[in-house]
Amino acid sequence: MRASLIQIRVDEDESVESRRRRAASLVREQAGVDLVVLPELWTTGAFAYEDFGTEAEPLDGPTHEAMAKAASDAGVWLHAGSIPERDPEGPLYNTSLIFSPSGELAAAYRKIHRFGFDQGEAVLMGAGSELVTVRLPETTVGVATCYDLRFPELFRSLVAAGAETLVIPAGWPERRRSHWTLLAQARAVENQAYVLACGTAGTHAGVPQAGHSIVVDPWGEVLAQAGVEEEILTVEFDPGKVASTREQFPALKDRVLGLDRPRH
Repeated sequence: MRASLIQIRVDEDESVESRRRRAASLVREQAGVDLVVLPELWTTGAFAYEDFGTEAEPLDGPTHEAMAKAASDAGVWLHAGSIPERDPEGPLYNTSLIFSPSGELAAAYRKIHRFGFDQGEAVLMGAGSELVTVRLPETTVGVATCYDLRFPELFRSLVAAGAETLVIPAGWPERRRSHWTLLAQARAVENQAYVLACGTAGTHAGVPQAGHSIVVDPWGEVLAQAGVEEEILTVEFDPGKVASTREQFPALKDRVLGLDRPRH
């Protein structure tokens, strides 16, 4: 299986529409890849809080339209990162969109853990409550977003729901980059799953981004990692390694705590 993580640059001097067109073009260039991933809130910037309300859009808004067409044109599964979603009957949400190779919306995930400690995203956006997994031909993907990475119980629940590959778009700050790499590897090891974590480059509202998108295998080995600049990280991996790892080292079967114990 081949995946491309598009570590797109997000800077204040580029309009949302221009960035949307550029992202769609980058997705189309990935024809022949199985799965393409964009970062969190790449249309606005994860720290551009003042833009969330003005740039928020419905699920079927312009980003949906552009990404659905890009996925269809390239013939790829596309995790289109996340957008500030405006629910006509509720608050804003940090919502991820996943498209099939035909351009159909296969799933949407509203971020459960909001960052900000009673500021920023934590007060401007509502919290999601539903786990999301998506069955691809080669693997079952479990979906999480950025700050979710710090909450291992979410990933245990995704594994219990069948996840074998954990896809995590993010707008992670440079000052905590060491946590990004550490936690990505930890989530892979403890869940015996692949982790595909896609960050942004550039600066959001004065906050330098970590970049360093990363792909980790079920043993915690880093298969590929980007630098800090805009980059497309493409990697080949064997989805069958999840089952073989869990069979060779069946740690998940020894879980004692929790009601969502996975069965094998």
